[in-house]
Amino acid sequence: MDQGRQLFTVDLLERYAAKGRGVITCMTAGNDVIVIGTSKGWVIRHDFGVGDSYEIDLTAGRGGEQSVHRVFVDPGGCHCIATVVGSAGAETYYTHAKWNKPRALTNLKGLVVNAVAWNRQLITEASTKEIILGTDNGQLHEVAVDEKDKREKYVKFLFQLRELPQPFMDLQMETANLSTGTRYYVMVVTPTRLYSFTGIGSLETVFASYLERAVHFMELPGEIPNSELHFFIKQRRAVHFAWLSGAGIYHGGLNFGAQNSYSTGDENFVENKALLDYSKLSESAETIKPTSMAVSEFHFLLLIRNKVKVVNRISEQIIEELQFDRASESVSRDIIGLCSDATAGLFYAYDQNSIYQVSVNDEGRDMWKVYLDMKEYAAALANCRDPLQRDQVYLLQADAAFASRDFQRAASFYAKVNYILSFEEITLKFISASEQDALKTFLLRKLDNLTKDDKCQITMISTWATELYLDKINRVLLEEDNASENHSSEYQSIIQEFRAFLCDSKDVLDEATTMRLLESFGRVEELVYFASLKEQYEIVIHHYIQQGEAKKALEVLQKPAVPVDLQYKFAPDLIALDAYETVESWMATKNLQPRKLIPAMMRYSSEPHAKNETHEVIKYLEFCVHRLHNEDPGIHNLLLSLYAKQEDDGSLLRFLQCKFGKGRESGPDFFYDPKYALRLCLKEKRMRACVHIYSMMFMHEEAVALALQVDPELAMAEADKVEDDEDLRKKLWLMVAKHVIKQEKGTKRENIRKAIAFLKETDGLLKIEDILPFFPDFALIDDFKEAICSSLEDYNRQIEQLKQEMNDATHGADKIRNDISALAQRYAVIDRDEECGACKRKILVMGGDYRSRGYTSVGPMAPFYVFPCGHAFHAQCLIAHVTRCTTETQAEHILDLQKQLTLLGEGAGISKSGINEESIASTTPVDKLRAQLDDAIASECPFCGELMINEISLPFILPEEAHQVSSWEIKSHNLGSQRTLSLPV
Repeated sequence: MDQGRQLFTVDLLERYAAKGRGVITCMTAGNDVIVIGTSKGWVIRHDFGVGDSYEIDLTAGRGGEQSVHRVFVDPGGCHCIATVVGSAGAETYYTHAKWNKPRALTNLKGLVVNAVAWNRQLITEASTKEIILGTDNGQLHEVAVDEKDKREKYVKFLFQLRELPQPFMDLQMETANLSTGTRYYVMVVTPTRLYSFTGIGSLETVFASYLERAVHFMELPGEIPNSELHFFIKQRRAVHFAWLSGAGIYHGGLNFGAQNSYSTGDENFVENKALLDYSKLSESAETIKPTSMAVSEFHFLLLIRNKVKVVNRISEQIIEELQFDRASESVSRDIIGLCSDATAGLFYAYDQNSIYQVSVNDEGRDMWKVYLDMKEYAAALANCRDPLQRDQVYLLQADAAFASRDFQRAASFYAKVNYILSFEEITLKFISASEQDALKTFLLRKLDNLTKDDKCQITMISTWATELYLDKINRVLLEEDNASENHSSEYQSIIQEFRAFLCDSKDVLDEATTMRLLESFGRVEELVYFASLKEQYEIVIHHYIQQGEAKKALEVLQKPAVPVDLQYKFAPDLIALDAYETVESWMATKNLQPRKLIPAMMRYSSEPHAKNETHEVIKYLEFCVHRLHNEDPGIHNLLLSLYAKQEDDGSLLRFLQCKFGKGRESGPDFFYDPKYALRLCLKEKRMRACVHIYSMMFMHEEAVALALQVDPELAMAEADKVEDDEDLRKKLWLMVAKHVIKQEKGTKRENIRKAIAFLKETDGLLKIEDILPFFPDFALIDDFKEAICSSLEDYNRQIEQLKQEMNDATHGADKIRNDISALAQRYAVIDRDEECGACKRKILVMGGDYRSRGYTSVGPMAPFYVFPCGHAFHAQCLIAHVTRCTTETQAEHILDLQKQLTLLGEGAGISKSGINEESIASTTPVDKLRAQLDDAIASECPFCGELMINEISLPFILPEEAHQVSSWEIKSHNLGSQRTLSLPV
């Protein structure tokens, strides 16, 4: 045992606890409250929780000698029951922690109470709830007391010993709440027997059931002056009991939840029963029985004479002896008894005057060693405090298993040892015993116990375990010859276990080392499995391809984590291995670039295929073109080349005629190379396709020439495609006509008839005279009589139509001449108050202020212009307005014309209408200049014509007027707190 600090110590707590009220006769404790009874009938309460004490006299009003026989306090320290025995008989009292005076329980008058069982689950500070009292005459009573009532609520008789009338010496009770009600467990002891009662319902119902059935009891020989029964309470539940009997200490565990049956006859709630013989407590031959007892979690405290012997409940060995430090005047007095405070976890001893406290100092400290010595390993582990203690337990278990040749079990325990035995020593044990399987088990269990920080150890041990697995697989394979069936199942089992190990250890195993190890043992399948776990998909796919399992390889490629580059790398092998599955996989894969698959598809296409076999590459290319709308020229060119090699050119023609780029804003209608397509079709002699390509490239002459070699009808269709170029269309039809005429092999008249019929197909584009040169020189004109007459009639109709158009033109010219003649006679009426549109002065004003250069005044009036819309302007005002509003170039032209007129000095006047009377017939330079000036300024009214419309777009402020903007700006000034608002222009 550990020779450190003692587990139990005893100290004097109170020297004169009786306070002169006699000597101490009995004591009890609960929740740091000690209640003692004295020989003079006093109850003294010491409350160490609040540091207070007071005395209660139980002899008030009674004469004679009075002594407190028993005193009881509940676990909470609130309720107290005391029995006083004197010459007048026995009297039982109840007192509360808040009371100064006791209350007699009148219904118990005359009964000597030896024991009280408290209902720990239900008791409160205000009420005791139901409690059981055991009396000296072998009776049990149920009592309940409420603090506010000042008296008992009821007292009920429960049970009477009749077979062997003995006093009840001690009593304990426990309850359990079940779905069917409350179950009671009651244990009672007499000097020689231990009785057990149990049942569901009320206490009265439980004990009433024993009127019809036998009471369960345990009887032990011998007697003891004070028979005691103790429950050890842990977390408010009784976990084991001890009975201080005449034969020894009868003890065991309590399991109140073990009953599956709720019958009233089930009293078997005691387990692991044992009897501690008193002979083990003394080294001499004399057996000395304890006078009192207390129970802790692992020990019995036994009062033997004036010493307390601490006995381990499990090993039944005395571990300590406690001596009392007593005053000289009380040396002759013996210790009366022991009591315990279950709530506070303390123990007390008392003599006639003093109280001693027995303290517990980590009593479970050495329990692991106790259980280990008894080979109760589970209990030993449960009581270990540190890793070294657990190592000793595991090591002892491992050594025992190894000695009994249970190597697998030994390996599991050795794996848990971390400190007192090295890893190398343990492995050498199994290697020396040639136990490879046990060594593997040890390594696996060791891996489970290592932490993530031990990366190096984990990797090394995992690699070693891998090698042991491979060795085990080979050994199983070598043994298969003798018992193939059994070893086959074993082989499958070890393979599954090994694969599970690889899956669990994939992150800690070194990839290169593990793969070399698997390869050296020839485990290809496991190598592929490990490569898959390590996401080395290239190795996995390569293996499946070598095995011819294309479908499995494609399943690997379909995984999201697989790089898409592997699709392109293995495409040639996969499509050669299984073209259908490969193409189906390609079509199901997203984000695949078909261009990178072209080498694989070309390799597959170069190999011979059955005539009726579906060409998988064509199927995939059609999927790319039609479904994925692929625009890659390489894809389109490859598909076109495969179509060209087919016997039927239907697919090729449909592909060429399909405009894949139709509907886009920009770009071609097709994506293949037309020149490559033409060369390919010419090489493969796909003439119809060549005709289509020529036509698509706008090489219509070549298209028609080639079509004539294939089918004249195709040539005619090609010739009809040209609609915007009439000459080219006619030329193409002439080519067709020439070919048709030369190909006819019938009689002369039949050839001519067919040629005339061909003319009708051209819808009048060709005439008889166009095709006559194609006939032989010896052809007779009579054979073309009908066609020539028809042609002449067409020409006659055209001549008549031209004549009619000429007549219409002549009539139109006459009308124009008449209009020109009438123009010279046109005039306008001016009101005398009419104002100039520019200067706002009257047009017909007298004076020479408005004489313009280049114009001659009409009498006293200035020259002016009048427009059909009614606006009128002085000539000089109109020139100034138009010059200002028109462009700079036009203004310079107008001023130049005016200057030339001034220099010529022409004095001819103008009419009021603004047109000289002789201007129509005049051809002088002045007239030409004046006409040009009129066209420049008076071709339209400046207010109603285009000049005014153009002014709409001019800015309100001209660039040269920008300096005036600043003069319009409203400037703000800060005037105190007044707010101002700036209004920018």
